[in-house]
Amino acid sequence: MRLSSRSAAWPAIHVSALVLALAVASAPAAGQVVPPGVSLRTVATGLANPWAVAFLPGGEFLVTERSGTLRVVDAGGKVSAPVAGVPRVASGGQGGLLDVVTDARFESNRRIFFCFSEPAGAGASGSSTALARATLSADARSLQDVQVIFSQRPKVESSLHFGCRIVQAADGNLWLTLGERYHRKDDAQKLDNHHGKIVRITPDGAPVADNPYAKQAGALPEIWSYGHRNPQGATLGPDGKLWMHEHGPQGGDEINVPQPGRNYGWPVITYGENYGGGKLGEGTAKAGMEQPLHYWVPSIAPSGMAFVTSDRYGSAWQGSLLVGSLKFGTLHRLELNAGKVVREQKLLEGNGGRIRDVRQGPDGFIYLLTDSRDGKLLRLQPGN
Repeated sequence: MRLSSRSAAWPAIHVSALVLALAVASAPAAGQVVPPGVSLRTVATGLANPWAVAFLPGGEFLVTERSGTLRVVDAGGKVSAPVAGVPRVASGGQGGLLDVVTDARFESNRRIFFCFSEPAGAGASGSSTALARATLSADARSLQDVQVIFSQRPKVESSLHFGCRIVQAADGNLWLTLGERYHRKDDAQKLDNHHGKIVRITPDGAPVADNPYAKQAGALPEIWSYGHRNPQGATLGPDGKLWMHEHGPQGGDEINVPQPGRNYGWPVITYGENYGGGKLGEGTAKAGMEQPLHYWVPSIAPSGMAFVTSDRYGSAWQGSLLVGSLKFGTLHRLELNAGKVVREQKLLEGNGGRIRDVRQGPDGFIYLLTDSRDGKLLRLQPGN
């Protein structure tokens, strides 16, 4: 599930921020399969297992690398030295420095939020997903006032299933997706822990007052929804709601629109099966548990998620939901009608790259990250 050598054929470009937004570059390399009228362009190379991209003013990008490094990529594709001030991460397996987003008021407060696999303190073992906030210095070389505002509990001995996607709502509050850490899958059905949950907190890390379990004894007040497996994609929909997807086991990757207090079934119900085959759980449906909006069998190993709201790709793409695939290196465009998926189109087949993140930039273009030791920041360019 690593990038094939064909990814080295993708062309690099080095342009100004204005040209980055407006230019149409040369044709894609041989062997690439892209939809008519859209080409794939390389913005930056040399990123070590990049996990998430956020957008800075002036056409710059903020990119996390799983090993624990945060970098700035300028509009011409130059990758900075590591940004100082990132906390120590539990790097290994699926863990490390993971998602990053800029605050809605970044231009005035320069605040960012990032999540990572947090090691236990001295004398303890295990790790968990944590969410931190910080101020990016004016020269973008360091993080200041770094504060961990949320830590998943309990910490466990596992390097799997951290989840770790961040979405900021219009009111400034934050959703954070949390994996069930694989070996603790049954915890996803219990409200006394953070495994297999989505939590909703304020920018200071407090539970939002109207969370569904804020006043329920024995339940953690941060919890928004539960019964999730390993959510590695989340975004704010045009409807203002949280949308997310999560990895199934062997089959059964899901898209959900998590509602407060709802149970999304893992590991009791699933459209997947045990690794190597065999029934898992009680079936595909059970009273009191939500059905997915959409699911994949076989699995595509989804990561990254974005709605197309700009007109860069024409009216046919507006309102589409894009999901990246780690397993196949494909980009899945889902057409929606009345909240239902009515058509699915697979893009970028044959490229061989594990798509880790999918974002729409402030310029209206779609940006992708590929997960490899020589990962790339890519842009979907309309027009050939």
